[in-house]
Amino acid sequence: MTCRGIRGAVCAEANQADAILSATRALLKRIVAANDLSTDQVTSAIFTATADLNTAYPARAARELGWTQVPLLCMQELDIPGSLPRCIRVLIHWNTDREPGEIRHVYLGAARALRPDLAADEPTGPSTKEEER
Repeated sequence: MTCRGIRGAVCAEANQADAILSATRALLKRIVAANDLSTDQVTSAIFTATADLNTAYPARAARELGWTQVPLLCMQELDIPGSLPRCIRVLIHWNTDREPGEIRHVYLGAARALRPDLAADEPTGPSTKEEER
């Protein structure tokens, strides 16, 4: 097995704990479904959030989804003028036999603009609030 990275991003609707956790849960659920991911194959995950999100740790959403044995880390994204607001990003380190081209990175909602080349396979579908249901 090789350790590979899965990337993803989503924007929270507001700087409120519920909005941050809801968006992060929606992102993680989509990543898990798109890659048939099992948390026992996850080595670690790093979350970043833009400076305008400071009311909850995105990693808390992973813990609430049962990622209790996965080392998680939250960091603040660089505060670049003009960057996408209220953005949560994740890098998941995954032990897998899959080739890089078989990995599905997930960019939801407004975050699709960050990597349109990788988000092309993702349906535009409902908002992140609706995706969580």
